[in-house]
Amino acid sequence: MIQLTLFVAFIAAAFFLQVRRPATLSPTLARLVSLGLMVMALFQFASTSFYIVDQDKVGHMKRIYLADSLPPGHIIAVGSQKGPQADILGPGFHFVPFIRVLYDIEELNVVAVPEGSMGIITATDGEPLKEGQYIARGWGQDQINNMLDANTFLTQGGQKGVQLTVLPPGLWRFNQYLFKHQIVPSLEVKAGHVAVIKSNVGEVEGCPTEIPDSDPNSMLASPIVSKGCIGVWDEPLMPGRYFLNPRAYQATILPTTVQTWSYRGGYTTRRIDLTVNEDGKINQQATTVEVPMPENAADKAIMATVEGWRVPLEMRMLVQVNPRDAPRVVASVGELQAVEDKIATPGVRSVVRNITGEKTTKVLELINQRAMLEKKTEEALAPELFKAGVTLKEIRFGDPVIPPELLVARQREQLALQLQETYGREKEAQVKRIEVEKARSEAQEQGRLMAANIDVQVAEKRKEEGKLLGEAEKLKLMEIAKGESARANVLGKDAAKELAMLKEILAAAQANPEIVKVPTVNVQGAGTSLEGAAAVLGASNIVKWAQQETGKKR
Repeated sequence: MIQLTLFVAFIAAAFFLQVRRPATLSPTLARLVSLGLMVMALFQFASTSFYIVDQDKVGHMKRIYLADSLPPGHIIAVGSQKGPQADILGPGFHFVPFIRVLYDIEELNVVAVPEGSMGIITATDGEPLKEGQYIARGWGQDQINNMLDANTFLTQGGQKGVQLTVLPPGLWRFNQYLFKHQIVPSLEVKAGHVAVIKSNVGEVEGCPTEIPDSDPNSMLASPIVSKGCIGVWDEPLMPGRYFLNPRAYQATILPTTVQTWSYRGGYTTRRIDLTVNEDGKINQQATTVEVPMPENAADKAIMATVEGWRVPLEMRMLVQVNPRDAPRVVASVGELQAVEDKIATPGVRSVVRNITGEKTTKVLELINQRAMLEKKTEEALAPELFKAGVTLKEIRFGDPVIPPELLVARQREQLALQLQETYGREKEAQVKRIEVEKARSEAQEQGRLMAANIDVQVAEKRKEEGKLLGEAEKLKLMEIAKGESARANVLGKDAAKELAMLKEILAAAQANPEIVKVPTVNVQGAGTSLEGAAAVLGASNIVKWAQQETGKKR
């Protein structure tokens, strides 16, 4: 405003000098002063009439002077109106007469939408929404530039409020007085998933105005509409990235891969342990075990009642959503977790209890007839899940937790039979061991047995030898006796007796030479030849010895 005042003052002064020149100024000096005032006026005009905008900025103008007031209800000025202007200044030099005087200029950053994101635009001015309209009409991705041109938007039916059209990734220059923006993630559908869209806006003509009938094959209400209509679209979005305004389109991501729903834990069971002591007696001890439910389980194990016994039964269920059935899942239930909680879990509990609760079902059949029970459960539950758009692949039961009282008798019998078999084998092993030890002992004593046998044989031989020697001695003595008897008959008994004694004396003298001491003896006589020998021997000790021996014999 100061620049404008100075410009006007300089122009007025120059004009005044030309019209009413003071007498004190010469014409030449007056012209020079007037020219200087005009130059100064032009300088003030130039300094207020240009503006330079940086490359990464957008110039926003607010008209202050010399313009009409905005109509009621409007925020952005179009044409010569005061207030925030629809026109913006792009990068570079701009010449507008008195722009710095008539406008207040503000530079704002260019709007950058990064990859994987999108910009939601809200218009602060424009036509009001129509009755029943949830969000401002869309411009189409090919008309984004027209939408972002404030003059076009305000003069060609742009509506106030959140815009259906969003900004894809990139740099955007627009009037931020008119359009407020918010950066949000874009919709990403990963592999193995689909996105079911529930639309709050109608983009095409001919959409139904009433809720269509549900699928006749399903007892669940599942209104599905064509793409572009209000409601759940019958065409899911396949894997990819989409720029859909989340305020207009609600996307539900469903996995199309096989899902596992398990029912495990969450019960208390008892256990009876059998032990065998040293004397072979079987002892049993009961313990209580808490089985918690895993965090990734769909729910607790199913508690079946069979023959009056409560039997926890663990189960695993495999399900899958076909992409063409995904809209029906969302329309009828909402999401896959809701199918699990509201349909699958109550349904499988009811079906399993009905099947196992039949009067003909026995507790041990939960083990022996497991395949049959699984097939029955699949046949009963598959239609219920199909109504919600879920395909049942298979059901598998885990090992039922049979009450230990029903198993302990069989376990004791099996253990007793095993002990009996073990004891029999141990007995056989002992017999074998004795036989082996006996054989080993016999092998070790074999040398001594052979030596003893040899000694027995030697003794027998010696016995026979002695017997033969005795008989030979007997015969010898008998022959000697006969000879002695014959000698006695020839020599006479006394002479024979003396001769025998002499033989014994000579034998003794030969064995004991010390007893023979012969002194000098003169023998004279005319008797037998034995008298001389007797005389010689009589002088020695041998006679005494002979007399002693004779006395002993007597």
